[in-house]
Amino acid sequence: MPEAMNAHLTASFFDSTKCFIGGRWVAPASGDYLDIENPSDGTVIGKIPRGGKADIDAAVAAAEAALKGEWGKMTAADRGRVLSRIGRLVLERADELARLEALDVGKPLKQAKADAIALARYMEFYGGAADKLMGQTIPFLDGYTVYTLREPHGVTGHIIPWNYPMQILGRSVGAALTMGNAAVLKPAEEACLTAIAFARIAEEAGLPAGALNVVPGLGEEAGAALTSHPGIHHISFTGSVPVGQIIQRAAAQNIVPVTLELGGKSPQLVFADADLDRALPFLVNAGIQNAGQTCSASSRILVHRSIHDELLGRMAARYGALTVGPAIADRDVGPLVSARQREIVEGFLGHVGTAEIAARGKVDADAPDGGHYLAPALIAKVTADHKLAQDEIFGPVQVVIPFDDDAEAVAIANGTEFGLVAGVWTADGGRQMRLAKAIRSGQVFINNYGAAGGVELPFGGTGKSGFGREKGMEALYGFSTLKTVAAWHG
Repeated sequence: MPEAMNAHLTASFFDSTKCFIGGRWVAPASGDYLDIENPSDGTVIGKIPRGGKADIDAAVAAAEAALKGEWGKMTAADRGRVLSRIGRLVLERADELARLEALDVGKPLKQAKADAIALARYMEFYGGAADKLMGQTIPFLDGYTVYTLREPHGVTGHIIPWNYPMQILGRSVGAALTMGNAAVLKPAEEACLTAIAFARIAEEAGLPAGALNVVPGLGEEAGAALTSHPGIHHISFTGSVPVGQIIQRAAAQNIVPVTLELGGKSPQLVFADADLDRALPFLVNAGIQNAGQTCSASSRILVHRSIHDELLGRMAARYGALTVGPAIADRDVGPLVSARQREIVEGFLGHVGTAEIAARGKVDADAPDGGHYLAPALIAKVTADHKLAQDEIFGPVQVVIPFDDDAEAVAIANGTEFGLVAGVWTADGGRQMRLAKAIRSGQVFINNYGAAGGVELPFGGTGKSGFGREKGMEALYGFSTLKTVAAWHG
């Protein structure tokens, strides 16, 4: 089974050992490389560049040249056509991209395929939006005409994580390119394959040289060089709170704006009048998708005490039926991305204390020994202030917490440092509206959760979940700057 996956890497349509800078595929300046590990079996399956400051310098210079050249002179309509072509090529190669993602991060194939299709959708959406974001005219004094222009920041830096490389590349880089910025991308060292493949697709689609540059490498090397570079005019980062704080401090030195999408401890609130048949798949899937390695994962299930035992029993039954295995086997859950990540999640499970493990999934008996597998866990008898209810675990672990009334439900929902996503399950229309306003969160879903990804839906958080918005038209405002023109003509 692992051999079938590993063989695919050599048959791929790109060379994973090169950086993409200024429209050219080049070796890292250092000549050093990092191993690619397959989380499904722990084997080393290839290498990526260990980019550093010299490569980032070259990438920023290439982006600056692109802004002065063909890319900077291209009309919005033509930018849209290029992005749309990229989207079509991504869709044509969705199966291959999905296999690369499964190989690289351990994601089950069906989930990886959904991410590839989402990447194509981002390119389609932003390609269509490129010539539709317009300025305004402003009524002003007699003798004046005043209007606003939306202009690109310039060179944008993008650091994307390992959990959703394709989706986050699409929502970040796609929006930046739409507005005419030139992008320098540093993918996570644990998950570079689809980012490198995307650069090859963009090249084939006719994206002008230097508009997109990809420099793999370590965060403390290539990432630090990118975020502190004086030639970067906007930084977009998705990842952990501690790294987000480092990036914000680096950006402050150069007075550049940042978009930060950080952690989450997202609740779903289930009331006594909820449609449990509809809710159950959403409740469980939102916790175990991508092995729980999702910023917007619903790791807290808040349930009205009158239906607590029923819902817990039904969730436990689903958990008991979950299977865990290699990405290529396409089970419910794949491996965690690394041995370190598995150790972190196991460490959290060591803090169950007075809580109770209500149910766990099962790891395939024939799953490779070197894989980073962990059986999903459903935890009951958890108090709202418990470590498992407060800290982001980033693994397939959900806790169930009872509440007695609306006020207590809202207090528990808002009782963490995070505020990224929330779900509300109730048939009461008034309660739906009240809670949507009362819950401190960047997104609130009513009688659903995630809305199938929602490329069109602005996404971002409050509190330690970060700030700024990605996705939808709102993202384009973040990747542009507003200029006001006041013309006096008498």
